This record gives sequence, C-alpha cells and structure tokens, in this order.
Amino acid sequence: MTSTACIELKDLRLNTQIGTYALGASIPDQHLLNLTLWISAKLILIAEDLMAQVFDYDPLILEIDRLAVDGHYETQERLVTRIVEACAHYSEIESLEISLRKTPVRESSGFLGIKLHLDETSLTSIRTTLA
Repeated sequence: MTSTACIELKDLRLNTQIGTYALGASIPDQHLLNLTLWISAKLILIAEDLMAQVFDYDPLILEIDRLAVDGHYETQERLVTRIVEACAHYSEIESLEISLRKTPVRESSGFLGIKLHLDETSLTSIRTTLA
C-alpha cells in the first residue's frame, strides 16, 4: 500500500514589501503564503509522542519569516524562490507546492498570486545547485 503524507501551511500572512506601485494605485496590504510539504508517512505515523520522530517545521517557519522581512522584493517570484531554496535544505521534504498571493488587487478587492509545484526530481535538482 502506498502512503502519502504532507504538512500544510495555509494563509500565513507575511510581513513583507513586494512590488513598486504608481501614485494612486491599489497597494496590497496582505501577502499570504500557502505551503504544502510532502514528507514520508513515517514522520506522521509515529509510535511515540516525541519530536525526534517528526519533521520539526518550526525552524523553517522562522526562516520564512526572516526571508519575508529581508528587504524589498520587486516580485513575488523572488520571495517564493528563496522560500523554496530554504525548503530544499531539509532532506525530509520530498516535494512541495507553494503559493503566494496578494490582496487587494484593485479597488479593495481581489487576490493575485503565483503557484509552483516541485516534484522530487525538481527539488533534488535545486538541492544540487545549492550544494
């Protein structure tokens, strides 16, 4: 029997500055991150209630917070790339899906975002590049 397991982070509000806007343009006041990390089911189906048996995602969340405030970003894509690279440092993460969206887009309404799915091969390739 094949098992899949993931850790889901939904609608994490990032304290970040992204984009350059013309005078009078709608300026997004929220940047929301969704992140799904596929991991081994062995890191969820555990025999004992011990942190040593699971994937500790807290250090990754702290790194994401640090990257978000690391300066002004011109594009959402650059921040997403840096978050993906941070995820690549964790061998427990087998593949991932990430999305970042901003709101409002126009006249106090709408969301606009990007989404990326990296399979195991793609994530391995990023790891090789970072090494």
